[in-house]
Amino acid sequence: MPDPRTASPAKSGPITVMIVDDHEVVRRGIAEVVERTDGMTVVAEAGSVADGVRRASLVRPQVMLVDLQLPDGTGIDLLHQVREKQPEVRAIVLTSFDDDDAVAAALEAGASAYLLKSVRGAEITEVIKHVAAGRTLLDERTVTRRKAGHEDPTENLTPSEMRVLELIGEGLSNREIAERLGVAEKTVKNHITSLLAKMGLQRRTQVAAWVAARKHSSWRAEPGR
Repeated sequence: MPDPRTASPAKSGPITVMIVDDHEVVRRGIAEVVERTDGMTVVAEAGSVADGVRRASLVRPQVMLVDLQLPDGTGIDLLHQVREKQPEVRAIVLTSFDDDDAVAAALEAGASAYLLKSVRGAEITEVIKHVAAGRTLLDERTVTRRKAGHEDPTENLTPSEMRVLELIGEGLSNREIAERLGVAEKTVKNHITSLLAKMGLQRRTQVAAWVAARKHSSWRAEPGR
């Protein structure tokens, strides 16, 4: 079975592109940019994982532009399913989530590039050309480099401190956390003092805000969000 990362350059004729995004306005905007570019054409659009898998099997595109969040799963789910039957398909993740875990998941799923939706149209079509020609713009070095610049502030927390962090995010008071964990309230306060120091924060409210921000920015949103 050929490896998409070492695939031969694209065949002659226009580059065939498929766009998967659950927002029709976004799909149409990307499609217009692609269609205006010489040497490439949009052969299909889809708004869900199921529809994407079905349409990909029908049109067999050279390049897929895939959003991360879809109503019935994620773009990563879609890539795994499509590449299982069509390993030659090249994929580009196009999303609004600048997330290290998402980048790593995209790499593992076989994506050749990872783009944010804030990029200019000309950049999208340029990346499509490179990917269709067999280039891989996403690799282990990219993931490692990103992670080096985006350290996880919770990486040094103990399991107990992580649990306290989660419960603070749920809005529980120190007394309620103590009852939930079956420990003394003073123990909870000690955990909070420790996790604040490790995360570089000063107040309990900052912890709650950090947890809330992480939840709202997750690319692994529940289907039907």
